[in-house]
Amino acid sequence: MWHALVDPKAIKEYMFGANVTSEWTPGSSIVWEGEMDGKAFRDHGTILRVDSEHVLQYSHFSPLSGMPDAPENYHTVTISLEPAGDGTLVSLSQDNVGSDEERTQSEGTWMAMLTGLKTYVEAAS
Repeated sequence: MWHALVDPKAIKEYMFGANVTSEWTPGSSIVWEGEMDGKAFRDHGTILRVDSEHVLQYSHFSPLSGMPDAPENYHTVTISLEPAGDGTLVSLSQDNVGSDEERTQSEGTWMAMLTGLKTYVEAAS
């Protein structure tokens, strides 16, 4: 599961075809580039925490939000992995979600990503 979170080839398979670039170390940049719903995107952020096999945390900003590229418009995304029986429990949280509409859109995007992640990992097993 951890490999799927930090391998750019794997990420491209389940995260909307995005090309991801990062060194995966705290303080390094992370960039997602691709196309979603017919719109090109180039999102970016910073790796905040890497606890191999357990936690990946990064900041995230999307210019498609229409907001200025300013610290108050970044999200912090935390993905945690925990053993669960024969599998892995994946928990994801995102802060700094404004309106109910933004929350609904964000939840839909993350559910699609997590479903794709699950499908990818199960097929690779």
